[in-house]
Amino acid sequence: MSIELKVPPVGESVTEVEIGEWLKAEGDHVEKDENVVVIETEKATVELPAPASGRLARIHKQKGDSANVGDVIGEMEEGDGATETPKEKKHPVQRAESPEKKSTKEEKKPRRAEAPKQASEREIDKEQIFDQPEKQPVTPPRVMPAAQRALEDRGLRAEEVKATGPGGRLLKEDVQRHAEASAAPAPPAERMEETVRMSLWRRTIARRLVQAKQEAALLTTFNEIDMSAVAELRKAYGEAFQKKYNVKLGLMSFFVKAAVDALNQLPQVNAEVRDEDIVYRNYCDIGIAVGTGKGLVVPVLPGAERLSFAEIEKAIADFASRAQENKLEPEELEGGTFTITNGGVFGSLLSTPIVNPPQSAILGLHAIQDRPVAREGQVVIRPMMYVALTYDHRIVDGREAVTFLRRIKEIIENPARVLIEV
Repeated sequence: MSIELKVPPVGESVTEVEIGEWLKAEGDHVEKDENVVVIETEKATVELPAPASGRLARIHKQKGDSANVGDVIGEMEEGDGATETPKEKKHPVQRAESPEKKSTKEEKKPRRAEAPKQASEREIDKEQIFDQPEKQPVTPPRVMPAAQRALEDRGLRAEEVKATGPGGRLLKEDVQRHAEASAAPAPPAERMEETVRMSLWRRTIARRLVQAKQEAALLTTFNEIDMSAVAELRKAYGEAFQKKYNVKLGLMSFFVKAAVDALNQLPQVNAEVRDEDIVYRNYCDIGIAVGTGKGLVVPVLPGAERLSFAEIEKAIADFASRAQENKLEPEELEGGTFTITNGGVFGSLLSTPIVNPPQSAILGLHAIQDRPVAREGQVVIRPMMYVALTYDHRIVDGREAVTFLRRIKEIIENPARVLIEV
């Protein structure tokens, strides 16, 4: 029975996909629910499982081809006999013959008289194995006086240089030619270019980034945060936190909590421009930017204002793990109202992140460095982090943006403010 492999629905508003790598080749056996092909969308990468056990009979769409939702990209043959590949059918197994039948056949075949091996052949065999003649030493060339001086000047031996003079004499010109060839620079490496088609995922990222630049009035403001208080909390409670919740107490949960607090105080940063209207929200769906080998993805923490520290850390750890394995669901990448990106994990000291449309702002975190700062009239060393807020100036004014970052700074430098809501 033939089964069609069709492109499944992969999220709202997604109609076109790109075929990724086929995990099975034509003729391969496939178990039910075993992944057959990778499908790339503009938001995520998904894998198509086999609806039944059988054999992958035909592939209609190759890697890199475009397809629409519902298109047939391959066919399977269902059944128990599908485990046998076409190559196996071409080579049937031969049954072993009994010793009696085999001996009878051998008797019927006339035996050919074996020609006696010539003595010369036997002698040659022995010589080749045991009596190899010793290699004669190479006779050094006759070195002319001028050539001898040239050899000594260049630290060469006569055996290293090819002699071209009459009677095998080594000439001065031979030494000079050998030295020039040895000193000649190696030819430069060939200049090459490689053209690789952008994946649908990368094309979508590029399109959305350009869209953000063209459609929004983007501006970035900066501040710096003393991370000492968070570092002390993580040191004091990190072990107990991990033991209780089986997840590390990281930095992102502090910043998610701080962002929720700041967004509630400054709803413009959590809003969206929709045509000529501004849409305000009383909830915070925080997107967390995660880097993968194929590009950046932003899975969303829906209802982040209701999540605890442990729930936030578990969700982020799960996002990071599944992002590396291309197992994020398309719906997990939709609907964010605000984004946090941490370039500090890659060593970034300062950057201006780009807003993820239709959102109106994005918070950029950076590397923590020990820097000298002034505290109560004294210069002390503190673990400092630069933070950046890129925002859409159409609905967020400079005052709101600066106030937002200052609120983030206040909470991170004094995390207890989140608990007592001051």
